[in-house]
Amino acid sequence: MSASGPHVLVIGAGTGGLCLAQGLRRAGISVSVHERYRTRGEGLLGYRVGIGPTGSRALRECLPPELFRTYLATCARSPRYFNVITQRMRQTASFPLRPDTDPVNTERSVARMTLRQVLLTGLEDVVHFDKALTRYEQRDDGTVTAYFADGSNADGDLLVAADGTHSAVRRQYLPHAVTRDAGTINIATRIPLTEEVRALLPERVEKGISLIFGTGGMMGVLHVMEFPWDRDGTLKPGLDPADAALLEAWPGRAHDNTRDNVNLVIWSTARRFPSDVMHRRGEELIGLALHLTRNWHPHLRHLLAHADPGSALPIKVATSEPVPPWKSSTVTLLGDAIHTMTPGRGVGANTALRDAAGLCRQLRLAAAGEKTLVQAVADYEAVMVPYGFARVADSLNRSGTSGDDRMYKPVVGRLALLGARGYFGVTSRVPRLARRFVDDFYTYRGEED
Repeated sequence: MSASGPHVLVIGAGTGGLCLAQGLRRAGISVSVHERYRTRGEGLLGYRVGIGPTGSRALRECLPPELFRTYLATCARSPRYFNVITQRMRQTASFPLRPDTDPVNTERSVARMTLRQVLLTGLEDVVHFDKALTRYEQRDDGTVTAYFADGSNADGDLLVAADGTHSAVRRQYLPHAVTRDAGTINIATRIPLTEEVRALLPERVEKGISLIFGTGGMMGVLHVMEFPWDRDGTLKPGLDPADAALLEAWPGRAHDNTRDNVNLVIWSTARRFPSDVMHRRGEELIGLALHLTRNWHPHLRHLLAHADPGSALPIKVATSEPVPPWKSSTVTLLGDAIHTMTPGRGVGANTALRDAAGLCRQLRLAAAGEKTLVQAVADYEAVMVPYGFARVADSLNRSGTSGDDRMYKPVVGRLALLGARGYFGVTSRVPRLARRFVDDFYTYRGEED
């Protein structure tokens, strides 16, 4: 490490990697980010993620104050309710959520593409696209070199794997750390929010997040995303003047085509899907979703039928296998690169942000000479590994994300479904239980243990 501090190579320009880069840049630590996608608008980045208090705290810690305010201004309208409904749109439970007056301690609805553009703001000179990592080398002098598919390379003092579930860094560094199929498959869709679409949704569904418990173990989640700009990208009237000024000045708007929409995702055990589901796209995939939900309410099926074909995507859910601690070095990992989690409730994104803030804290100490670089990495990993894999286990046991869940069994599945509906129904009607549920809604997303 040079006298001026470490140079950090971040592999992957996802949520965690960019948050780390922002924090390092803010701390005056040299950083470069190397992303395999060719442009800042490429990749599956258009779907909703719920950023809870853990994620918002990490963003506030790492981002410059004005950029954190821009993050808040770019969020979609926050959900007012968490609903549980049947496939026939009958309400089982509805929990009022916290208002979004607090900048941190609430649920933020964020489009992944929009968040990416926020996190790229101010990093344009250090983010390098079309850089697919092939391998790295750790050298005797303590430096590390990353090699890319285009024949280029980059040298640094620390290499951070932020390259997701299929991490090339993890394959080389921790070949025994593997992911496995969770046994479920999602079909994700996005429906443009028109007045016709809005009219299909009850008020609490329109203004909240709705978990759908369907018969036969077919699950779903629905959330409406409304942004401060219209379908032409023009700022909507009535915005807070300070927010409007931030958005007018924000250069990321030019790269973000996210517009008001309804996210509707269905999922079930992989056994319910045809063997070629991962190769289907567009209208064919939407047709499959309609077939699998043929007993659902006509309004839900109408939404699916009007989904943007280009947005329809099958997702084979993966989860990490726990690994014991390893000897720390000049390579480390964060987010899905080390602890891939099943989707839902924003746990993976919030935990990746927590990772980024924690690693940044340790690297500031190393840059200040208060500890060695490897000791800083070791102290980060000693905290990250336990909470990361605890969140992996938690996420696998929630809302039918494991293919082994009882609700997918031929006979006991009906009883499990009735039990789940009964739990939510009772919880929502007992004030003490309802308050506890809402508190858990906010603290679950990678919260401090």
